[in-house]
Amino acid sequence: METGGCRMGGAGPAGPAAITLEELDALPEESPDSAYHSHGSSLEEEAAERMDDEEQERLLSYWQSVGRGHQVDVPRDMAEPIQQLTRNNNPQERQSIPFTLIQRKEKLGDLLYEKRQYGKAKWACIKMKEKQYEQSICLGFMKLMRYICEQNSSGLYLGITVPIVTIVHTNEAHSAMAQGVTVAYYLPEVLQDEPPHPFDSDIIIEEWPATIVYSRSFRGITNEDSIMREINLLAAILESPELCLRDTFIIAGYTNPAAANRHNEIWFLQRP
Repeated sequence: METGGCRMGGAGPAGPAAITLEELDALPEESPDSAYHSHGSSLEEEAAERMDDEEQERLLSYWQSVGRGHQVDVPRDMAEPIQQLTRNNNPQERQSIPFTLIQRKEKLGDLLYEKRQYGKAKWACIKMKEKQYEQSICLGFMKLMRYICEQNSSGLYLGITVPIVTIVHTNEAHSAMAQGVTVAYYLPEVLQDEPPHPFDSDIIIEEWPATIVYSRSFRGITNEDSIMREINLLAAILESPELCLRDTFIIAGYTNPAAANRHNEIWFLQRP
């Protein structure tokens, strides 16, 4: 929905740092009186802080390296949100956006698409207009990461929901994609009634109406070419594509945008 090297899921760098028994044993021996400095921090606490800083640097360096591949700069102030998101990136703790399955269309045992209904809900949204689609989703997700990772009026980590979605627009012939996109994060169920206020004024909380979508899964990178290809594939499969909007679509991302074999979906939106 998986901003430079934004990591929405999947395998990645090492998890949270921890002090091993060997490292504790290797610390210099001190008398009880000298085991604490004047600021009251123990040697163990100092070691933990040092390793915490090293973890931040390692993760930031990784994201910056991936970001360069997308022509995106990952600023140093992303170090803490990156670390927090990595530490909380447990697949079992991610909340899936709820929907009602209406229909599954299959052919020879292969799933062609699903027809789903998503309920009315609040989303944190940011509009982006970079030169390339990948730049827009990466930079947009970094802003949403800050909001998720405590830079909000509650001061709390909000939790990851999947998928992260991107609204894209095309011409009616489905031959070209507009530059502007909207990257959006579904607010967890417990925050739907009173979403925390973003500190970033570019992030807007919007309430989206209940919507019926036609969803087709695909894997790999998401760029202008792959998105247009998937739009035309689904348009050819649908029995009544005229029931859907012809110039507005959603890309749903379930895994890390930096991963080569991402899990994505293309959503067609049924007309109201």
